[in-house]
Amino acid sequence: MSEPASSTRQNLLGLDRRALEGWFAERGERPFRARQLLPWVHRRGLDRFAPMSDLGKALRARLEGEAQLRAPRIEAEQRSADGTRKWLLRLDDGNAIEAVLIPDGDRRTLCVSSQVGCALNCRFCATARQGFGRNLTRHEIIGQVWAVTRLLRGEAQAAGDEALALRPLTNVVLMGMGEPLLNLEEVLPALRLMVDDLAYGFSRRRVTVSTAGVVPAIERLAEGSDVSLAVSLHAPDDALRDELVPLNRKYPVDMLLEACRRYAEGAPQRSVTFEYVLLAGVNDGPAEARLLARRLAGLRCKVNLIPFNPFPGAPYRRPAQDRVDAFRGILLRAGIRTITRRPRGDDIDAACGQLVGRVRDRTRRSRRLAAEVGA
Repeated sequence: MSEPASSTRQNLLGLDRRALEGWFAERGERPFRARQLLPWVHRRGLDRFAPMSDLGKALRARLEGEAQLRAPRIEAEQRSADGTRKWLLRLDDGNAIEAVLIPDGDRRTLCVSSQVGCALNCRFCATARQGFGRNLTRHEIIGQVWAVTRLLRGEAQAAGDEALALRPLTNVVLMGMGEPLLNLEEVLPALRLMVDDLAYGFSRRRVTVSTAGVVPAIERLAEGSDVSLAVSLHAPDDALRDELVPLNRKYPVDMLLEACRRYAEGAPQRSVTFEYVLLAGVNDGPAEARLLARRLAGLRCKVNLIPFNPFPGAPYRRPAQDRVDAFRGILLRAGIRTITRRPRGDDIDAACGQLVGRVRDRTRRSRRLAAEVGA
């Protein structure tokens, strides 16, 4: 985008319909102006007000002077042999985040970030090793969807693919850098834009928020949205999960699963998916599988098994395929819907747990880890 980062003009990109109506009302404009503006911004990907022909000329001129439409800037792209694409997006403060497109037949899923780095310290995740910079704003969160949609639409139009140009994405998952539920105040407006028919119009089943288990925020998410929930579980008992996901010491497994039950039962269209990264010799045995099956009994859910995606310095290994299959078989025999996710984009470090971006680490975690490795 061409606007200077120091601009004092209001960024309208991340304002959902109600917030945009309020912004117009504060300026003496009718609230329906929000309904006119949203499709220009999110359906058509405009970043200037002048071409918005159903807005009066005087209003367009006023908007150019008082507002802007500013998204993170795509700085670099990598393409995997399997069709996965990863983008590095530059933020105004010099940090950079990553977003990933995962094509699978007619399904095109965009994985977006919610924080610069991650405030948690899950041991098997490369993002966690970068430390934590800050929360993303709602503009920066929805701006990833806006920037990638705009790019893909332009590519489809150039190729003459009208169907793809009309709907470049089918799903969005907040599974990129960061813990979304530690940034819920900024995540919720972005979610509302994703499902708004005047913006992106995704079905609530096609938008998924991932969490490592921030239990109080699961309750607040249930109050503010009906999107799908994904929970990074990775262990069926507290002793092991305390080691792999330190957040478990605050919100142990029983408390987390009870929150998930309430979420799933709160509305008929809600679903809960448990993400379970399989680590060779750590959490991939039949005993862990049987305990997991007992813990999830009666809960409306599915399980995604994710063979570990290695990264430099990782203390874990990917299990052999027969171990993965045996683990899955135990869950299936217990009546739990279970899918093994094949690695996507691991040749460009775009697979689950591999996103790193470029983080100004306020926690100094990355420096400490580097010192430990050097020692």
